[in-house]
Amino acid sequence: MGTPAPQATPPAVPLLSVLGETIAAARASGRTDVVGRLEVAADRVRDPRRRIVIAGQLDQGKSRFVNALLNLDICPVGDDATTAVTTVLSHGPEPRAELVVTGHGGGQETRIPVPVDEIGTITARAPLAEGRRILRLEIQVPNPLLADGIVLVDTPGVGGHGSSYAASVLGMVPAADAVLVLSDASTELTEPELAFVRQVRELCPTVALLLTKTDLYPHWRQVHEADLRHLEWARLDVPMIPVSALLRSHAMRLQDQQLGIESGFGLLYQFLREQVVARDVAATRLAVARDIHSAAEHLALALGSELVALRDPEQGAAAVRELQSARTAAEDLHRRTAAWQLTLADGITDLAGDVDHDLRDRLRTIARTGEEWIDAHDPGRHWGRIAEWLTGTIDTALGDNLLWTHARAVRLAEQVAEHFTEIGAVDLPDVHPVLNTDESRAGSGTLADLEPDIGLGSKLLVGMRGSYGGVLMVGLASTFAGLALLNPLSLGAGLLVGGKAFRDDKQARIGRRRNEAKIAVRRFVDDVAFQAGKESKDRLHGIHRALRDHYTGVAERSLRSIDDSLRAAQDAATMESTRRAERCTVLERQLRVVAELRRYADAMQTVRVIERAAPSEGQVGTVGR
Repeated sequence: MGTPAPQATPPAVPLLSVLGETIAAARASGRTDVVGRLEVAADRVRDPRRRIVIAGQLDQGKSRFVNALLNLDICPVGDDATTAVTTVLSHGPEPRAELVVTGHGGGQETRIPVPVDEIGTITARAPLAEGRRILRLEIQVPNPLLADGIVLVDTPGVGGHGSSYAASVLGMVPAADAVLVLSDASTELTEPELAFVRQVRELCPTVALLLTKTDLYPHWRQVHEADLRHLEWARLDVPMIPVSALLRSHAMRLQDQQLGIESGFGLLYQFLREQVVARDVAATRLAVARDIHSAAEHLALALGSELVALRDPEQGAAAVRELQSARTAAEDLHRRTAAWQLTLADGITDLAGDVDHDLRDRLRTIARTGEEWIDAHDPGRHWGRIAEWLTGTIDTALGDNLLWTHARAVRLAEQVAEHFTEIGAVDLPDVHPVLNTDESRAGSGTLADLEPDIGLGSKLLVGMRGSYGGVLMVGLASTFAGLALLNPLSLGAGLLVGGKAFRDDKQARIGRRRNEAKIAVRRFVDDVAFQAGKESKDRLHGIHRALRDHYTGVAERSLRSIDDSLRAAQDAATMESTRRAERCTVLERQLRVVAELRRYADAMQTVRVIERAAPSEGQVGTVGR
């Protein structure tokens, strides 16, 4: 191999140059499988896009915040819910927008061009979609922040009556590099907001809570202090940053530095720089270091086995026997009947059953609680509150079910990895992207409206109809006593009978409304269970494929390395003595290259371990103080 040995490579050396050397070494050894994995890592280094999700409840100023962050008027802003479709903003040479919808018959996604000036008219039922389900709206605009690799995802508001986007937003969080949760300064954090932040924090390690609209509320500092106490009480290690999109817009238009400082966006950019960009770079370096170390181990096995066989035939024979034993173990791992395949298959089956049971148990509990509440109240008077509670509680349940699925999937990956301890440490696959869903339809149904109560006139008619019988009966009986048909006794009897008829009719109407409300709640919960169950099964199938492909690749690469080592050692035993010295020189030079690469990878991983052991700068409340 003609690749020169690299010099002592400190961590500051560009990753692409080291990856290029590793790829060259793997290609020279004929390891196309290792080359493919390293090229994927190189593509990740060349395209370091960082996906930041903007989330929060309705009317928290998400779209205005995105506009202020980019210093563009691109997202529609209004007093009502304006973001009805997930909007992805990235850099492009010129403004362009595309609507991504599902394909006909469940085929591939279809992209529909959208005029940039008509972005504000896009809704979940936009005519451009032609009845197909809208997945997202993708917008490309020339912008310095987006040009640095930032991709912003503006999501619909979660919570509130008729809003059930929390499950959809949580489906995007696992693949995000950071999540910014917005809550305005009008009131303190509510329990649903804290639950949503907790779910987001468990799915994404880099989360910040932004206190928005500080320009509108003079008491925002008191709200800020109260929110910090809520976060501390909930044990949520999330930094909190007060910001004002309006002050930011004025500062950019007037070029006023003081307004820029008061807007709080300086602290936000510091958070993005230190907690998002820097952490993403460190995570990329660590992942690349692992890939380089793994590649070096595979290459060193074949080169070292051949060199040992060339230098000492007796040691070479012993190495061949060890390699043959290792090859047998690797073949066992590679076979479909291997223990790791059985562990994976059984684990996925158990996981599917447990996730489905957990989801149904949560939804049944919600339906039961709702029915008990309906039995104790008049649903006609509180139907809006019931609908808001139902959608919010179901969103929380779907999110908790997603978190539980994630935790169980990670545990299953660890169980499968234990079968590979014989061939060395194995990196666990990342199941976060598998959990990602562009648009969840679970909970997207609408709770049916109840039949409205009868009006005042109809209630009077019911009472009069009931009182008529009482007046007539008592009035006729009283005529035998010489009294008129209409007398105090007959009128009193009419009032009593009419009142009873009115109360009986009221109870009957409430009973009918309660039955209708229970039926509507059950139907809504059944629709959610049906759609959520389908999405859960698809998610588990994706997890199964990801784990299977990952560990199959590990087994194949291990078997390939052992085969190459065994073949090289056997060939070395029969090599002519005149060629041994020349071949030893080549192998020693190649091993020096591989050793330098491995030392570089070890140095990068050591630096990363030290950084993780250092105290975090993003403690609760420190950014916003």
